Amino acid sequence: MDHSNSSRAAESNARNELPLDQTAEAEQLDADFALVQLDTTFITLLSEISALESWHVDGREPRDAENLRSDGTSRTQKIESVLANLAPIELAIMHTPARTIVGLGIKARHAAHVVSEHWDVPIEQMEWDARAVRLLIEAICKLADVRLPFPMTRAAPESPRTPSL
Repeated sequence: MDHSNSSRAAESNARNELPLDQTAEAEQLDADFALVQLDTTFITLLSEISALESWHVDGREPRDAENLRSDGTSRTQKIESVLANLAPIELAIMHTPARTIVGLGIKARHAAHVVSEHWDVPIEQMEWDARAVRLLIEAICKLADVRLPFPMTRAAPESPRTPSL
């Protein structure tokens, strides 16, 4: 008996036992596995930067100006270090093709990070080209069930109606 054929058959049967929606989801993750891994690292690094940016002395007054400068310098160096780690991840996300809606959502999340200034103002105050980019990214993220890389409180979310010009 050929063990490779029997193991393939067992693997095929195991896949067939999954409900259809889980099988499709697993296949999407397989197709865009590299992007999923890159996205995990991307989100982790963005979280580190966010934590460092909001980090402050624990509510007490600094003992002296030297400690305050030292803390600021240390924080800046840490942020720069994380940004240095982020750069190759961003390049890899841009250069890795998306094969499914999951991968496309990951690429849209990254694009939102790159043009995050598009979420700094209400959409009706934006130029036409910036509005088109923002709406496209939001639509892809919604379809892919991917969250934007920043809180939506930056600008009030729009209602689903077509924006007026």
